[in-house]
Amino acid sequence: MVSNQKKKDYELVKQFIDGDQNSIEILISRHKDRVFTYIVLIVKDTQLAEDIFQDTFIKVIKSLRRGKYQEKGIFVSWVIRIAHNLIIDYFRKSKHLRTYSSEDGEMDVFNSKKLADNNIEDLLITDQIAADVRKLVNMLPQEQKEVILLRHYGGLSFKEISEQTGVSINTALGRMRYALINMRKLIETNNISLTRD
Repeated sequence: MVSNQKKKDYELVKQFIDGDQNSIEILISRHKDRVFTYIVLIVKDTQLAEDIFQDTFIKVIKSLRRGKYQEKGIFVSWVIRIAHNLIIDYFRKSKHLRTYSSEDGEMDVFNSKKLADNNIEDLLITDQIAADVRKLVNMLPQEQKEVILLRHYGGLSFKEISEQTGVSINTALGRMRYALINMRKLIETNNISLTRD
């Protein structure tokens, strides 16, 4: 009999659904590094990444128990998609909770030394441009949005992006190219200005 450690993901998923609690522990252990790395590269905060990581696997367990997982793709890609959605939810909520912050999103603008160098208007314009870019990114198809997030917000190379997403480097480059083309079209269509004029 094959040990649980050597079983494929889909076999472990089926075992967990059938009541074997040990199977989910093996799946988490097997994929924790990849999922955590993905989260931390986007949120750039280890503590926050740990919270989202835990929430991700809580949601994975609940979804599996409710029969929401369909074996259409790779299990770890499904888990990363759940993590990605939780990251987006977190940023949406924190945007509403924050009154106003600097463009790096880490310090309250009224306690910032940058006030000595920049006036409030400059900071507001920079923040508005960043918000407009985030909106444009969210309007992109999922594959293109993922490449933009990993490259520009996560700082990954195209080689790392190809490994993370399971596509060739050429496909990752192509998705980036189409993402930029689509963003330009969205800027023109929606008459958005991303300059400080």
